[in-house]
Amino acid sequence: MGEDAESPKINHTFLRDYVTEADVISTVEFNQTGDLLATGDKGGRVVIFQRETESKGESEEVGETGDSGEYNVYSTFQSHEPDFDYLKSLEIEEKINKIRWLPQQNAAHFLLSTNDKTIKLWKVSERDKRPEGYNLKDEEGRLKDISTITSLQVPVLKPTDLMVEVRPRRVFSNGHTYHVNSISVNSDGETYLSADDLRINMWHLGITDRSFNIVDIKPANMEDLTEVITAAEFHPHHCHLFVYSSSKGTLRLCDMRASALCDRHTKLFEEPEDPGSRSFFSEIISSVSDVKFSHSGRYLLTRDYLTAKVWDLNMDKGPVETYQVHEYLRSKLCSLYENDCIFDKFECVWNSSDSVIMTGAYNSFFRMFDRETGRGVTLEAWRESSKPRAVLRTRRVYNGGKRRRGDVGVDSLDFTKKILHMAWHPSENIIAIAATNNLYIFQDRVNPEAQVQ
Repeated sequence: MGEDAESPKINHTFLRDYVTEADVISTVEFNQTGDLLATGDKGGRVVIFQRETESKGESEEVGETGDSGEYNVYSTFQSHEPDFDYLKSLEIEEKINKIRWLPQQNAAHFLLSTNDKTIKLWKVSERDKRPEGYNLKDEEGRLKDISTITSLQVPVLKPTDLMVEVRPRRVFSNGHTYHVNSISVNSDGETYLSADDLRINMWHLGITDRSFNIVDIKPANMEDLTEVITAAEFHPHHCHLFVYSSSKGTLRLCDMRASALCDRHTKLFEEPEDPGSRSFFSEIISSVSDVKFSHSGRYLLTRDYLTAKVWDLNMDKGPVETYQVHEYLRSKLCSLYENDCIFDKFECVWNSSDSVIMTGAYNSFFRMFDRETGRGVTLEAWRESSKPRAVLRTRRVYNGGKRRRGDVGVDSLDFTKKILHMAWHPSENIIAIAATNNLYIFQDRVNPEAQVQ
């Protein structure tokens, strides 16, 4: 049957590229084993992916050995709802700012999720059996007449379809006046910290009605405010050490053994500024958007707008390594300021051996740097690379000089396609990249594979 000439045409390209704000991924996090991957979005939802183990036949078919499977949806739940602060007449977004997994103690998994104000502890567990044979209830769950019970039976567990249950176990609220930007679980497994623009609080996982303020940089007069806290994290091995970064580009290492209130830092990490290169944008682009301890605990990785830096805890005079992420944007800072892109907060991560670092950029690009050689590579997360067995292409941004085939000009970069959030598997070369509403999972294999969820 022929197509009606007057029937409306559907723009499939528009539908594919159309993204609702609620679907934009706002955080990504592997658990300690890497078997689970959690994402949070601006709609307050948390999606957990589970790694499926490949059968031996599937591994041999692609010419590989070992256990490595795809990540499939394990559970989805609504973590936060939009709220309203009636005292300040402010709307509280449901957007998930951070997710952090707790170390696994039993068959269940626990994770913390937070929006701007409220932190929640969730229990994720499986149930594949159900009890039957109650003495006081019938098969439909109604109470029996006690006078009709003439014998007692032992209830039994019978197999049933696997169910994944997600339940809230704790709600930590009223701890922050300003927007929460970080949460970090302590190595003691009992406490965690949460940071907002001016304060850092420490919570006990079993106590919800109070927290301990360990950093407070709020001045008596808010007109004297010169910097804000941008990120904070506990040391991976020493429960008394934590670090926080500021909008001035400084890092402060604090030791809770020295004082209960860590207003005085143990070490200050700061790079001296070159007076000759100072401009109107200097303070904005020097603001640290993310800070991460290395797995060894010896180094710190930070990200500001244009660079990623590695700091040695034993050397506070300046970074030991500096990597230019997109230096070609320095000449575009004025236009980036006008469209607010200059305020984008890029994350950074270590690989499992601390030998490679990764961070995001624009145009769906993300960058990896080998610490031993100092070399960097630019890769692209896009739909073509999500096909099975697809090999990630290296990309290059053209900014003068000889132009190669396939180079992307600086003026052609799409600043709406930004890679802000990412995670690296704790023990393998598997990375998760959030690109607006898409989650890309790439794996370094003999036959490289990529998939998109």
